[in-house]
Amino acid sequence: MSIDWITELTAILTKEKLSNSDGDRFRHSKDESFHPPSEPEVVVFPETKDDITAALQVANRYDIPVTPYGAGSGLDGQSIPINHGISMNFERMKEVISFNPEDLTVTVQPGITRLELNKEINRHGLYFPIDPGADASIGGMTATNASGTTAVRYGSMRDQVLNLEVILSDGRIIKTGSDAKKSSSGYHLNSLFVGSEGTLGIISEITLKLHGIPEHIIAARCTFPSPKACAEAAHAVLMSGIPIVRMELVDASSIKQVNAYGDYQFPEEHSLFFEFSGTQVSAEEEASVVQELMDESGCGNWARASGSKERAELWRARHELAYAYRHIKGMAVAGSDVCVPISKLADLVVYAREHIEESGLAGGVFGHVGDGNFHTIIVYNPDDPGEVKQAETINEKLVLKAIEVGGTCTGEHGVGLGKMKYQDREHGGAVEVMKSFKTLLDPRNRLNPGKIFY
Repeated sequence: MSIDWITELTAILTKEKLSNSDGDRFRHSKDESFHPPSEPEVVVFPETKDDITAALQVANRYDIPVTPYGAGSGLDGQSIPINHGISMNFERMKEVISFNPEDLTVTVQPGITRLELNKEINRHGLYFPIDPGADASIGGMTATNASGTTAVRYGSMRDQVLNLEVILSDGRIIKTGSDAKKSSSGYHLNSLFVGSEGTLGIISEITLKLHGIPEHIIAARCTFPSPKACAEAAHAVLMSGIPIVRMELVDASSIKQVNAYGDYQFPEEHSLFFEFSGTQVSAEEEASVVQELMDESGCGNWARASGSKERAELWRARHELAYAYRHIKGMAVAGSDVCVPISKLADLVVYAREHIEESGLAGGVFGHVGDGNFHTIIVYNPDDPGEVKQAETINEKLVLKAIEVGGTCTGEHGVGLGKMKYQDREHGGAVEVMKSFKTLLDPRNRLNPGKIFY
């Protein structure tokens, strides 16, 4: 470990903004993924954009890699510092820089989490809708183009970001957009940096669109005899044109697992979960129409939850689903998050479920079927090479099938470490264009090196 650059960094930032303790280095060596940990040499806790710039200047002089770190809730290794160096944690940059309720916009620092942001703005009748489940940081959500259960109506982070302040590897500070709701001016740099996973620049400010809190919200669920029937019923809802807020598929194995984990009492069958919002009249009407569609599709166990406590319980169960699998003692999990054209969704869900069952491993299929994005999670014994190989094979087959039908290897988790090997298959010659952007903006490959592509 070179003492020179750490000594210089400490002198510039002060000891309070830097740590190389064993505990901090270990905490920043991993995320929620199954990828092996890798410790940074030092962790920096910037409090201002000047702190970020100072750290980047030292990294420039000594050719030290810098890996951004949000809440550590990533699922594909984006924040793992595989080349060691500096891990840059934004937990001290949580300010709301400007809040303009009349414009339905807010500008925040990257470390604020989505729940912290909503706590600040909810009392003004506004909310930020992107909900990946975990209380992720807004910076991390921007870096991975996160989405989640509300994607069917609100899309992903890319659809909600108006402007970014980005600090480039050489210390230049740029703005990528404006506070206006749309623009036809210049290249769309927002879309370049949202989803770039910290490989092109360090995001220091994010300006977001906000939305009014709806007057009335209804949640509902129902069951079907097969995952394919669930997917086909979801497709029928989309074809009806109903502006549904959430529509989630959860297979029977996953319902059983979350019941055991959280002491819930859901029918242990393949299920769809819904949320409708708007005025009371519109939400009630939409829920009634969807109930009719589900009845026509052969559903069972239709149940509605209009009260806030019932709704919260229903969605808490959905969000705990992945953790229900991850907390099986002595076992590890692997998963995928492919996204496919809506018309291909039912077949891909069946394809995934069949491969899990054929393997003999435990696992589930669930996800945001309203936008063609679904997840698999496979439980395996990490000490059994055969089971490890089976889990990897299932994921690979699913990803390749998704790409084959015109889909993508990742709908929301990002590329990170696990999906790099599929970039050429999915993007072809466009990968070289992506690499050219990386070379232009980070010619010495210091920003989160070893991520997205080889």
